[in-house]
Amino acid sequence: MKFERTDLSQTRSAADIVFAALRDAIVKGDLENGAQLRQEEIAAAFNVSRIPVREAIARLEQLGLVETRRYKGAFVTDLPIQEIEEIFHLRALVESDAIRRAVVDMDPAALAEARAAHDAFAQATDPAAWMEQNRRFHCALYHAGQQRHYMGVIENLLNLSDRYLRAQLSLTDGQQKAVAEHALILAACENGDADLAARLTAQHIEDAKTSLLTRLNEKRAASG
Repeated sequence: MKFERTDLSQTRSAADIVFAALRDAIVKGDLENGAQLRQEEIAAAFNVSRIPVREAIARLEQLGLVETRRYKGAFVTDLPIQEIEEIFHLRALVESDAIRRAVVDMDPAALAEARAAHDAFAQATDPAAWMEQNRRFHCALYHAGQQRHYMGVIENLLNLSDRYLRAQLSLTDGQQKAVAEHALILAACENGDADLAARLTAQHIEDAKTSLLTRLNEKRAASG
């Protein structure tokens, strides 16, 4: 199984660290859809008992990243296409409103952080870096509004969608198209145009959804 191994035998927050490591492995695609999470293997990798592993898996199940099957164990969730569509639709609604609210509070530091993430995303050459810098870019803009509850919802939606977005960015022009769209969103924020930033953000996410669903439908049709 692919995840960063750490000796947590002397760590009081073992469940938190196991949870974070497994969540990151799922979001980044190191643990693929349908992969089984074997408690004994994970416990051995982190040098802990099964208790914090069970707690971490339960928390992942609450986020929708893992499902427990009776008598079979825990598996990384493979979401049906209609649920993926729903997640991206929710992202478009929530994130467009979040950025509209945040634009008025964006200071030079927030814009500089978003600009740095935009440049790093444009220069990245591997999917892991794309995902890291894509999230950094969007969250730098949303965080400017100090909207704690919005950010909680957005983080959960990103955790659910990032592994699928990674596939979308891997399309022939996925990254290049995202770079161009990010540039337009950033320019709208720099110009203080909240409504334009909201429209561009919603369209950016809807376009990603359309490309991804087309790819997934083609892939599932070919395999089925």
